Parts: sequence; structure tokens; C-alpha cells
Amino acid sequence: MAHKSGFVNIVGSPNVGKSTLMNQLVGEKLSIVTSKAQTTRHRILGIVNDENYQIVFSDTPGVVNAAYKLHENMMEYVNSSIQDADVLIFMTDTHENEMNHKETLSRIQRLKVPVFCLINKIDQSDQAKVMERVDYWQTKLPMAKIFAVSALHNFNIDAVWEEILRLIPESPPYYDKEELSDRPMRFFISEIIREKIFIHCQKEIPYSTQVEIEAYNEEPGLIRIRANIIVERDSQRGIIIGRGGEMLKRIGREARIDMEKFLESKVFLENYVKVDKDWRHSDAKLKKYGY
Repeated sequence: MAHKSGFVNIVGSPNVGKSTLMNQLVGEKLSIVTSKAQTTRHRILGIVNDENYQIVFSDTPGVVNAAYKLHENMMEYVNSSIQDADVLIFMTDTHENEMNHKETLSRIQRLKVPVFCLINKIDQSDQAKVMERVDYWQTKLPMAKIFAVSALHNFNIDAVWEEILRLIPESPPYYDKEELSDRPMRFFISEIIREKIFIHCQKEIPYSTQVEIEAYNEEPGLIRIRANIIVERDSQRGIIIGRGGEMLKRIGREARIDMEKFLESKVFLENYVKVDKDWRHSDAKLKKYGY
């Protein structure tokens, strides 16, 4: 049996469940998941290896109309994912009536590679609504294969898997067979902290925040991590710290618990909050933070 390898890239509007799907397909929590839109900022690869295949899944930021430089960088990840896909998964949900970003939808409609349209969150809807959405997207994407799924509950994901395995091309592996992602460990550690900020902080605070891992040191039985939480204004710094440092302690406590599960080791975590004024609007600062 010939070896198969391919890039399966996931795109769609914010908050339709792309990261939840990615984590289900990969079998590991690589992408952070919250109820807030625009949680994912990078293109994150998750690599699934088998003796006979290697599938490189790609989670991307939600498709948005760029409001500032960070959004522009996020959309570059989306555009590159559409260009280099062997199979493209366009994800929507039962609550999305239409995709607001017409240019991206038009690019998907012109693709020559296989396209899947996954209608997510069917557990939050009824059969009539789901069928109405299936008919709508079959009209918009007539060449796509439509799947009604619940990524959260892993419903109908096996059918998606079977079709991916059928369609990916014959090829040697693109990455070492032991690799889980192309991202370094520090990236996933920073994402765990950022997830907790999204969960516990309101309004613009999570979107104004970036996390840098300043130190990551492995010792026998313990990993010491020092992280900087970057915000845009002094007032945001005060909110992240909280009264008596309570918010920062909560973020750190919950992040440390998840890190210990992910790293399978005891973790000593130190978090500091620093201000880097208007970092989301600066090309030089975005480059410094890896965008």
C-alpha cells in the first residue's frame, strides 16, 4: 500500500468550532477553545501519523474584515491555508446564515481541490434547520461534500476522517513521524495562558493581550516557566492583575493545572504583566511577537 500524505486545512468564520474540530481530529488539545470569537490568532498545524499515512491538519484564525494590523496578519494565515490545501474544510454552523467575508467564500468556490463543508453544532438545532442549512450550502458550494456534525460531541467526525483518508494524495511524509506539530513547546504553553485570559477577562482585554514565554527550564521532576503577559495600556494591566493580584493568581493557577497535564510534569509558573503600547497596530511589534 502506497504511503499517503496531505494538508487538510480548516477555514471559516470566527467561533464556528474550527479549533474544537482540529483537536478532535488530532486527538490532542493543540488549539485553545473558548466561547469568544477570534480566539485563534496563528495557523497551527497538528500532525497525525500512521504507518500508511501522515495528515497535516491546519487550524486557522476566523475569517474577519481587518480592523488593525493583527487582523491583517491573521488573514494572511487564512489565505495561505486556502492556497496550499490538498483538502479544504470549510466550517460553518447552524447559527451562521451566510459567510460575511465574500472574498474568502469566492476563493473557496473557485478551488480545484476537494472541499468539505462541515455544518457544526447540529446538537444545538433541529432537523429542519439542519436540512435547510445543508440545502443552502449545497447551493453556495455545489462541488463540496456536505457533512452535518457536532465537533464538540464527536458526532459524524468518523465519516469526515474516512473521506479525508480516501482523498489525500500518495506522497512521502512531510514531517518526522514523531512530530505532533510544527510549533515549539513554548508556543503551546503561551496559548494555555492566553486561553485562561479569554475565559476570565471581558470585553477588549483578551484581544489586547499577547503572551511571551521568557524562560522554560526543565529540572528533575519540575519545569520552571516564566511568562510575560503583554497588554496595550496601563489600565489593562491593572485589570489582568486584579484586586490584590487575584485575577493574575486565578489565571496562573488554572494555566498551571493544564500545563501539568500537557507536559506530564510538575510545573512552577511565574506570570508578569507588562505594557507594550498599541502592539496590535505595529508591524515591527507584531513581527517581534511571531506574527
